[in-house]
Amino acid sequence: MTSTPELPLRKEFLLPINGEVGANRLWNESDKPCTYLCGNSLGLMSKRSKELVEEEMSVWATRGVIGHFDHPQKRGWVGLADHARSYLAEIVGANENEVACMGTLTANLHLMMDSFYKPTSERYKILCEAKAFPSDQYAFTSQAQAHGLDPAEAVLELHPRPGEFCLREEDILQVIEQEGPSIAVVIFSGVQYYTGQWFPMHSITQKAEEQGCICGWDLAHAVGNVPLSLHEWHVDFAVWCTYKYLNSGPGGIAGLYVHEKWNDSLKPKYAGWWGHDPSTRFAMPPKFSPIEGAGGFQQSNPSILAIASLLGSLETFKRAGMMAPLRKRSIVLTNFLEKLLFQSKHFVSLKDISTNYQEGQGKPGFTIITPHDSKDRGAQLSLLFLPLGTGVMQKIFESLQSHGVVADERQPDVIRLAPVHLYNNEADCETAAKFLDIAFDKFAVSI
Repeated sequence: MTSTPELPLRKEFLLPINGEVGANRLWNESDKPCTYLCGNSLGLMSKRSKELVEEEMSVWATRGVIGHFDHPQKRGWVGLADHARSYLAEIVGANENEVACMGTLTANLHLMMDSFYKPTSERYKILCEAKAFPSDQYAFTSQAQAHGLDPAEAVLELHPRPGEFCLREEDILQVIEQEGPSIAVVIFSGVQYYTGQWFPMHSITQKAEEQGCICGWDLAHAVGNVPLSLHEWHVDFAVWCTYKYLNSGPGGIAGLYVHEKWNDSLKPKYAGWWGHDPSTRFAMPPKFSPIEGAGGFQQSNPSILAIASLLGSLETFKRAGMMAPLRKRSIVLTNFLEKLLFQSKHFVSLKDISTNYQEGQGKPGFTIITPHDSKDRGAQLSLLFLPLGTGVMQKIFESLQSHGVVADERQPDVIRLAPVHLYNNEADCETAAKFLDIAFDKFAVSI
């Protein structure tokens, strides 16, 4: 085994206890930290986040409204989002004025789609991956309908080849090449939430630009997970949440990005006072004067507690050296977990999945539908349980949880495991693999 690069940050996070996450309370390990492999769904709380939120609660209690401008730690609430923005810009590979810390993911997606999706009679399609996260699908459908278009014709969903789970780069590029004149917006997930596939963002963005298409990205599962270079890649816009790999807490504040090439020609359509020039914002002028860049899309003043929670985690990223060393650690960790899973007697390779498995027959087992090559994935591995539709996944999931392994289920047949670079280690991978085998052995006895 190749050891992961030393990044002693696990102690900077609060790990839930086995007995509190559904593990058997009679188990002699119930009072010990759980095996948390669910940071792709909700990241753990950093101690620094807890500290900053408690500090802001104290300032609110002792200073009230004065905290907006006069703050004991020189973090006046009026400019707190700007502190987070500088870290976010570094993580997504952008200039600071291209990033805003604001809103929620789908609300930001609608703002960006409304700004960039300008269908014409010739160029009106939205190209996306099939089975994108449902909220994205709903947004694309409603955007098409808002323009009087039939989503069945306007939303072009790209499916994997028969018998495959992930999209091939050449197939995506070929569709953009062939359909380009009719495509208004190309928008994929940076990392696909279900399969864990990291799409070839640079080549897709480049091909879209060649064809005159706008290119945007939903980075919910990519930000803080994989290295990004949005400005260099000429991405037009991007949106993301921060409660997964960025550990901002449940429902945390989100972010958006707009390339600076749009600064002169694109102005916010739905103005709000927090997007107004801060030098005159509190003079309350009647005419809107937007901040240049992404900041102009801000509308209302953001939640200080939400930003404080995010900021605590971002400071931890900074101490870790940001994405370059974290990515190296992530690759080693996920490769190690994959190796352990390959060694399981219950593992079935994709090429060996027979028709019997797909039709609900065959011996219980699992395969991995996430790409094998590290360049095509982030931290997450998606396990598909076999035979399909027979309830194997649910039994395994419940058994894992009873042993303190916190994973993520996607009905009907997938469990997602994500060893996160900031707080997971090899022991977590070993524990997960061990209890996966135990779960299968228990399941075999019960049938």
